[in-house]
Amino acid sequence: MFSQEKYLKALNYAAKAHGEQKTPHGLTYLSHLSAVAMEIIHACQEGEVKDEDTDFAISVALLHDVLEDTDLTISDLIEEFGEEIASGVDALTKDFKLESKKDQMADSINRLLTQNYAVQSVKLADRITNLQKPPASWDNQKIYSYYQDSKFILSCLKNANPFLSQRLEDKINSYRIYIK
Repeated sequence: MFSQEKYLKALNYAAKAHGEQKTPHGLTYLSHLSAVAMEIIHACQEGEVKDEDTDFAISVALLHDVLEDTDLTISDLIEEFGEEIASGVDALTKDFKLESKKDQMADSINRLLTQNYAVQSVKLADRITNLQKPPASWDNQKIYSYYQDSKFILSCLKNANPFLSQRLEDKINSYRIYIK
């Protein structure tokens, strides 16, 4: 079983960092982070992953957006959680200095491919969680692009975790109903 103390440490840190941030559906951001962590927990149980690897993956899942969406720095994460977790979260963080979304996605995937399967699995779990009914503000082109990006992520990271890969493939197939 994973460590509840480590889970709560990462959860509380992320909750404080994200503050009043909301999901595109208006929910507290903690709901998204918890859903990603739940996907990781389930995948680790299905794959009989060692406890220390599960703790690592859950911590990265709960923290995966703190560098992208808050004022925290990688130094903050290193100080609080260590180099390995900070490096995993950093690999999951988009580089907004790159101009196009296509370049950001390619860079993200390239950095993820240098990480272990646990970090890559967080990307799969994040995308699984995000493949729900698109926000009303999204037009068909944005929905289609998100669908295509999801297929690209799966093609690149499918070896990270067979359980999550199948879950993502199923979610992608279900998501097609939103494309007009």
